[in-house]
Amino acid sequence: MWDGINRRKFPRANYKCLIGITKRLNAKTISTQTENIGAGGICVLIKEDLGLFQGVDVELFLDENRPPIKCGGTVVWVVKKSAAKKSNVLYDTGIEFIDIRPEDREKVSEIVEEILEKRKK
Repeated sequence: MWDGINRRKFPRANYKCLIGITKRLNAKTISTQTENIGAGGICVLIKEDLGLFQGVDVELFLDENRPPIKCGGTVVWVVKKSAAKKSNVLYDTGIEFIDIRPEDREKVSEIVEEILEKRKK
């Protein structure tokens, strides 16, 4: 987890879980894993630039024993990263949750708190 100056309202924790991101303009779904997660949003590393402030639909699979969390999102930052091969460009992408149900936000908060508590020990 980035420990620099943090302007986020919600703490983040490194947590890998499956996620589906659907760009609203073309309905193409990208399946990947989260890099980190917080009650306010997620960070993912993907092969395309979704575009700043683009609306997306998010399907987050926190636990295989629970149904996925579905909500809207907005791309709030994108950082282009070069991989070992020049043809393998990746985009570190931050997505803010929009229209997330309070109980789903609480589930995410609980997971983040558990992870952060374990880190302290």
